[in-house]
This record gives sequence, C-alpha cells and structure tokens, in this order.
Amino acid sequence: MVNRLMPHGQVQDYQTFQIATPSDGAVRSACKDVGCPRYRQGWQSIVDERTETGRRQAHYIRWQSGRTIAREQKTSDGRTVFTFAPHQRCFEEHWTRPEIYVVSHGDWRGNPSGRVRNHQNSDDWVEHFALNQQALADQAQQGMY
Repeated sequence: MVNRLMPHGQVQDYQTFQIATPSDGAVRSACKDVGCPRYRQGWQSIVDERTETGRRQAHYIRWQSGRTIAREQKTSDGRTVFTFAPHQRCFEEHWTRPEIYVVSHGDWRGNPSGRVRNHQNSDDWVEHFALNQQALADQAQQGMY
C-alpha cells in the first residue's frame, strides 16, 4: 500500500508528468540515437576474401553498403581490413524501447478532464516540466502556498 499525503488543492489543480515505456516490444533505432561507439569513433571490419563468404562481404562493403570507407588494407595473412569513418550507421541492428512523454491533468486521485498530452520528444517534455516547476516556485515565493 502506498502512503500518500493528501494534497492541499483539488485534483483539477494538478498535472502529472510521467515517462512511460510501452511493454509491447522494441523499435529499431539509429546508431546516433543509442550512443553507438562505432558511430562516434568509426570501426574496422576484417574480411577473409579467400573464402566465398568473405568475397561476398567485401563486395557488399565496397559497392552496396553505402558506408564511407576511410581506408582499406591487406594483412600479411591475406585478410582485408576495412576502416570506416565515424558518424555513419554501423552494420549492427540497434533496438530500443521507446519512451512516451506524458503530461496528464490531475494527480494520483484521477484525471477529471481526461486531458492527456503526449510530447513528441524529451526536450519538449522537460521544457514543459521546467515551466511548471518555475510557476510553482513563483507562486510559493508570492505566498500562495
């Protein structure tokens, strides 16, 4: 059981800010959005072109991948090292669980108006939250609370 203090105001005097995560799966995400170290720093892929699989991989990297190869070199054992420039999508699939940035009318007692606002991104939600907190601080300074 949750122990809560009874608020001073009516339920309609409040807003609830929350970040929700849907439980129904992940979404494919860009390297840049997940903090991929290969995206930030670049990376190397080593391919053995002496095999059929290696030849197919090298062909894909050179002609179909759309990635910028900063350098290509052969090792002493005959493998090819592809060095990729940073700030481009790597070859890994990244998955994240999306976040939903919600502001609803009311508090834990309910949402009398049924109003719910889903912000498009975290920056908008944070700005809304900060403006709300500043308004509360201003009211407290004026002796309203």
